[in-house]
Amino acid sequence: MKTVIIFDHPYTATAGNNVPHHRSFLAALLKVVSHQLAQAGDDIDLIDLHADHFDPVMSAADLTNWRRGLPINPQVVDYQQRLLDADHLIFMFPVWWEVMPAMTKGFLDKVYAKGQLYDAKSMQTKLVKQPKIDLITTMSTPNWAYRLLFGAPLAKLLFRGTFLKTRLWHFKWHNFSQVDKKTIVQRQAILSHFKL
Repeated sequence: MKTVIIFDHPYTATAGNNVPHHRSFLAALLKVVSHQLAQAGDDIDLIDLHADHFDPVMSAADLTNWRRGLPINPQVVDYQQRLLDADHLIFMFPVWWEVMPAMTKGFLDKVYAKGQLYDAKSMQTKLVKQPKIDLITTMSTPNWAYRLLFGAPLAKLLFRGTFLKTRLWHFKWHNFSQVDKKTIVQRQAILSHFKL
């Protein structure tokens, strides 16, 4: 299987090595996930948005191309081809202000584009392999508050508003809440027990 991981963290995928002021629990999870996928024999393709200097901003010229169903730039074309070849997609990002960061939002806006990866009239995805989609997130908000007080906005934005809307049916969300309040031992336990 070909698995494409879309990783969004300012410290990049290199932040999984527990170096002070350049570490991320999300990057540590990426190491665990990559190891599991490699053990299963998957072909892993990492899109590290910050390391790639992806520009999430939709400019006027970008929007004109998007409206015409034309590719925005060569980087976007490359990302689109990689998604088309995928059997499995994994989105990894921290939750900020209850939703995804700008890089992930911009990736969806610019890469998962009408006329390119879904049909504008039928809203049918062009990802013909119907990839399994996993969402792996970290957040400071407690799980109960995220669901009950805020209404789980990511579920509405991504699962209903993007995936189901374009007929991508196979997805699962793995959320790690309040990791910043956990001890090193608790974090290590999460990393050692997590199974994708």
